[in-house]
Amino acid sequence: LTNNTALRLAQIDNIIGIKDATGDLARGCDLLARAPKNFAVYSGDDATAYALMLMGGKGSISVTANVVPHKMHQFCQAALTGDLPTTTRLQMELIALHRAIFTESNPIPVKWILAEMGKMTHTLRLPLTQLFPSAEAPLKAALAQAGVTLS
Repeated sequence: LTNNTALRLAQIDNIIGIKDATGDLARGCDLLARAPKNFAVYSGDDATAYALMLMGGKGSISVTANVVPHKMHQFCQAALTGDLPTTTRLQMELIALHRAIFTESNPIPVKWILAEMGKMTHTLRLPLTQLFPSAEAPLKAALAQAGVTLS
């Protein structure tokens, strides 16, 4: 959707917000500036959620939260309350993981991580395929940076 279309939809009573997964901060800033006050804009791009929330976004619909829910909760709470030092620290801990999770089609890396953490099996249904072995080392490095221990 273009921002103009989203803003037209924002005028409909039962449409209360939007997930902006574009990763385009200029677009997100424009949307936040022009949206009605009661229209919520949520980040759908973990790598840029930091900036979008600090500009007025209401939160994050996060992929990374599948792996580190507590840290993403802390991150969102810090951003929404204006705790810039905590938000920045957590962003720096999580940025490599935000990126690494999307090195292959979502949700393949997340499912691999969750299986490695012992939270699910490695069984995937088509059309998903197994994670490429070459992606394992970068994911493990990003997990280590985020403080995640694999089982």
